[in-house]
Amino acid sequence: MDLTLLYRGPLASCDYDCPYCPFAKRRDSREQLHTDRRCLERFAGWAAARTDDRLSVLFTPWGEGLVRSWYRRTLVELSHRAHIRRVAIQTNLSCRTDWLADADLDTLALWCTYHPGQTPYDRFLAKCQDLARRGVRFSVGVVGLPEHLEQARRLRADLPEQVYLWVNAAEGHTYDDAEAGHWTALDPLFPYSRHPHASAGLPCRTGESVLSVDGDGTVRRCHFVRTELGNLYDGSYRTALRPRPCPLAVCDCHIGYVHLETLPLYDVFAGGVLERIPALTTVARQLGPLLDASVERND
Repeated sequence: MDLTLLYRGPLASCDYDCPYCPFAKRRDSREQLHTDRRCLERFAGWAAARTDDRLSVLFTPWGEGLVRSWYRRTLVELSHRAHIRRVAIQTNLSCRTDWLADADLDTLALWCTYHPGQTPYDRFLAKCQDLARRGVRFSVGVVGLPEHLEQARRLRADLPEQVYLWVNAAEGHTYDDAEAGHWTALDPLFPYSRHPHASAGLPCRTGESVLSVDGDGTVRRCHFVRTELGNLYDGSYRTALRPRPCPLAVCDCHIGYVHLETLPLYDVFAGGVLERIPALTTVARQLGPLLDASVERND
């Protein structure tokens, strides 16, 4: 069985203070960190032992995981398991990068976010350049706030051409066509993020081949639908796996709508769905107008 798992444990602490994030500068207690470590190690042990399944794993912590040794160690260990096709994590890239020397870079990937005002630009760019030298698969992105535009343009110019720069529409921000055009010039896939996608009753891979898992092993179809499908560790989730339509009116987060079967994003991101890397970045740029038309048809 091929399964994609989005794991989100109890970790909620972050070293950044982004005004658009509810977890900015939140600190977990020592006990909370111990619990998160125990939960992650349990999940990693389960994933390592599931040799009869082919697994892809994306860690989506509310906080910053890679500043914690247990996340770095887990990514390295899982990257060497033959039945794990991809292991990736969302990160602000504030951690050191030398640990990546121990990973299987054919399996491990990073989804990196640049937060202007939280880290010096040159420091973040140097981290990206180090990843490129190491041969790490990674994407880089920003939140599409007006005050981030010039920094995003600078980043696009300084990053290696093969590194995909994505842009997330800022929550609660409305983009007129001119403003959206500026962001689409940097990320031709921005139109998918610009507007929430109508999803009610539409087929979605979540709940069948894509699952959300929390620290206790509770399985849900995705992070945004709270209905429980069972538990990972007692295997009760497996009888619940089946095609099912989305119960929500709209889906407005990339890690959700990328799995909608009515959108062509599995083709666009073929081989890089978890780390948000298009199959051919240069082709994706050329297809901007065509992809925009596809978004209009599916909204």
